[in-house]
Amino acid sequence: MALRARILGAAAGGGLPQWNCGCPNCRAARAGRVAAQTQSSLAVTGNGRDWAVMNASPDIRQQLTHCPPLHPTGLRDVPLRSVLVTNGDIDHVAGLLTLREMQPFALIATAAIHKVLDANPIFGALKPGLVRRQTVALGRPFTLAPGLTAELFPVPGKVALYLEGDTVETDLVGEQTVGVRLEAGGTEAFYIPGCAAIPPDLAARLTGAALVFFDGTLWRDDEMIRAGLGEKTGRRMGHISMSGPEGSIRAFAGLGVGQKVFVHMNNTNPVLDPASPERAEAEAAGWIVGQDGLEIVP
Repeated sequence: MALRARILGAAAGGGLPQWNCGCPNCRAARAGRVAAQTQSSLAVTGNGRDWAVMNASPDIRQQLTHCPPLHPTGLRDVPLRSVLVTNGDIDHVAGLLTLREMQPFALIATAAIHKVLDANPIFGALKPGLVRRQTVALGRPFTLAPGLTAELFPVPGKVALYLEGDTVETDLVGEQTVGVRLEAGGTEAFYIPGCAAIPPDLAARLTGAALVFFDGTLWRDDEMIRAGLGEKTGRRMGHISMSGPEGSIRAFAGLGVGQKVFVHMNNTNPVLDPASPERAEAEAAGWIVGQDGLEIVP
């Protein structure tokens, strides 16, 4: 058995191009100069037959259409065994509504995220008799799909935008934002599409991993403000930046990770342009800039 991962969607919420955005990346994507990307999602398998999807993006129908390993093998036989949700963000849960077509699978999340889903009656379209809602505790390994083991752990983050109150904590550590440790055939990989910081305990956890998919939302903290496209910094949105002394590129430099892949990239992020100096800098530091359809076997 060998762990195999396929990026279904490499972009953050809104995708690339974002429907209402005229930034340089979005214009380039519409013109075909930069590859378009759908919203954040990853498919993984431990045996090449049974698959799990991590985060159900609003683009999941399109993503599954372009992923032959997840195509039906019969009238209603599909290799999808489970869907795991790492937080309650719209770009990670809205696609669940597309998966309501009378298909059995396990819907896996922490108790806190299941509480969010249960509070919205629209998710009742996933019929309980078919879609088994499985609550997973932090730090306890479980079977994600045959031949594939997973474990959830907390990473710094915040609650989903639609759950924010008057006071917003952007570095909460608990069940609301989690990373995923994956293991198959003795190979260890991690999936962390949302993360506000890399404290020492997280750095220690990732040290020596064969493969890490990591939050690449913004190149710099004030990126959206500089572009005239928003008023929030990356920190305010609960995302660490790639560059800078406190960025993820610097934090990963000494961790000895085999393959480092950026995912969940905002449409404004200059690394999405293969010709940009930021892309060259990221690749020089050993990073792979994820894209839709990219398959990796660590």
